[in-house]
Amino acid sequence: MRRSEFLRAVDQHFGARASWILDDLVLPGLNRTAAEALDGGTPPRDIWTALCEETDLPASARYGVGLRQAKSG
Repeated sequence: MRRSEFLRAVDQHFGARASWILDDLVLPGLNRTAAEALDGGTPPRDIWTALCEETDLPASARYGVGLRQAKSG
């Protein structure tokens, strides 16, 4: 998962709460916020997994999220 995919997934799943999720929610498995973890070099996939666990997102939200949809045409 790339950083851009991670940010897209956060936006897709948390909408208006995305900035709060990134900046204020301390993730127990990482002992810091998602933004701090990103800045500290934690892989985005690890942060996404921690967010899924902390916010009880379903298993279907854990894989393939944040990827751009293929353009048909």
